[in-house]
Amino acid sequence: MSLPNYVLITPARNEAEFIELTIKSMVAQKARPVKWVIVSDGSTDGTDDIVQKYAAVHPWIDLVRMPERKERHFAAKVNAFNAGYSRVKDLNCEIVGSLDADLSFDEDLYSFLLQKLADNPGLGLVGAPFRGVASNQTYDYRFVSIEHVSGCCQLFRRECFEQIGGYVPVKGGGIDLIAVVSARMKGWKTRTFTEKVCLHHREMGTAQDSSLGVWFKTGGKDYALGCHPLWELFRIIYQMTKKPFVLGGVLLASGYLWALIRRADRPMPPEVRKFRQREQLQRLKVFLTGRSFSAGQPARS
Repeated sequence: MSLPNYVLITPARNEAEFIELTIKSMVAQKARPVKWVIVSDGSTDGTDDIVQKYAAVHPWIDLVRMPERKERHFAAKVNAFNAGYSRVKDLNCEIVGSLDADLSFDEDLYSFLLQKLADNPGLGLVGAPFRGVASNQTYDYRFVSIEHVSGCCQLFRRECFEQIGGYVPVKGGGIDLIAVVSARMKGWKTRTFTEKVCLHHREMGTAQDSSLGVWFKTGGKDYALGCHPLWELFRIIYQMTKKPFVLGGVLLASGYLWALIRRADRPMPPEVRKFRQREQLQRLKVFLTGRSFSAGQPARS
């Protein structure tokens, strides 16, 4: 079976330190995209020059420059992605991908993921997990289901991507999570395939925060993105057993409670939030009882 065609978009803001690793990984792919649009979101560190060097040799790589801006937030990442998508939306491609600019991976990552989509028409979104280079850590899949697909590397069936309306521009983050949960709510299957791993060269959440500050912000984000309180309690307890011992869990709880007390904005659509909480309670039941999990997905619409 031939692999489906795909297009790829990479928002990049001041990624000169790592983006060449990502480009080299893509150039080495056995299955290259029809077009890869790298959107430089106001970069000032030489990112553009690195991309231009490779675009001059590989016509399937395009550079799009966005105006320089001072503020850094995740909604801008969606705006950059949309600027890239506008360049490729008229191409005849079945698959739309988003890729971060600080990853490296082996030469058959995309052929592997495309084959999974080709084999299973019910899959709407697939990806591979990442492992932090410095920490050598990845998600604990006892708590993060393989149905979650990290935003570092996401491949959407185009029909799925259009049904969910693309990424939601949320300043505080969680755009990948909202997309994944929305896809399942629409009846699509989502899956991370752990046979492959991407190396994440910047530690998660450290673009502008200390490692301890990340845990406080994560707690606030958990509230904003609709985590059920019971789920969050188990998450806090679990985090206390990992580095930084106890303190990480305390900061996670503090961030969640602070967001709750001040009634922070919850940008996830209410129906998506309820669907997510239902899934979380089902997964807790699985964890506590050992029974199999079934999301009970509705038919696609």
